[in-house]
Amino acid sequence: MKKLVLLACLAVAAGANAQTYPTNRPISIVVPFAAGGPTDRVARDLAEAMRKAIPGSNFVVENAAGAGGTIGANKVAKAAPDGQTLLLFHVGMATTPVMYRKLTYKPLEDFEYLGIVNDVPMTLIGKPQLPANTYRDFENYIRANAGKLNLAHAGQGSASHLCGLMWQSAVKLNESMTTIPFGGTAPAMNALVGGQVDVMCDQTTNTVGQIEGGRVKAFAVTTARPLSGHKTLKDYPTLQEMGLKGFNLTIWHGLYAPKGTPAAITKILNEGMKKALKDPDFIKKQEGLGAIVATDNRVTPEGHKAFVAAEINKIRPVFEAAKAFAD
Repeated sequence: MKKLVLLACLAVAAGANAQTYPTNRPISIVVPFAAGGPTDRVARDLAEAMRKAIPGSNFVVENAAGAGGTIGANKVAKAAPDGQTLLLFHVGMATTPVMYRKLTYKPLEDFEYLGIVNDVPMTLIGKPQLPANTYRDFENYIRANAGKLNLAHAGQGSASHLCGLMWQSAVKLNESMTTIPFGGTAPAMNALVGGQVDVMCDQTTNTVGQIEGGRVKAFAVTTARPLSGHKTLKDYPTLQEMGLKGFNLTIWHGLYAPKGTPAAITKILNEGMKKALKDPDFIKKQEGLGAIVATDNRVTPEGHKAFVAAEINKIRPVFEAAKAFAD
């Protein structure tokens, strides 16, 4: 009898949570990177679409950058589980538990998974002064200049770090280039455009404008299939076409709430997110950045969590082989 009463109370509480959510307070989407970067752009587009999808809501983006995304992720993991603080994180949700030995949160245990938002292809790009114009010439140039060139990335655990590691491993160039970490995507890109570094592999959300402006040279995309529907990237080959069999890397973004957020609230957020992903304006903005809006089972909490668990297992051997660990 007591058990039935308890279950009834929980049901009433869940219903009350649903009726009072969203509140009149802004809902923060924490981006664990600096403003203006690729993940920040996705978050701001998503916040606008979710405002339209959830009546009475007001979503704002909050940047909490540092330590490869772990500062912002930890902030949300430790936040009150009331639906007022969310996290938008990319593939770093899978790289950080592999890379950091002393991670202050557990990605698979300390969050409620709300769904995957999109997949963002990567582009292999070089400074404008590079003499190569095709991927084949580019790879040959690097081999011919082993030890003289450098590869930039946006910091340990970043999307560009992961892509650089996977590409170097696939083409067996691990000792041919010097890796240079930066404190974010913007300074890394600025160094590439300015010719201070030679090569970078970054998300299309950050590279398309630079490619279209002629400020960098593009050589290939990282998807399994060519991006034939994109006005700028349709002319570039995939790394798989260039002989790197099985190379397929997209940088996905997912939405999370602190562990313990009531099911009634996570349901509202998940349903709102799924509506936002069908918003024509959101889809158009994402397509303009080269991103692919998620439509598969990963938009469900269960599918999202299973996907991240599989990504951790896929990424682990890449980081272990490169000894890319941090305290």
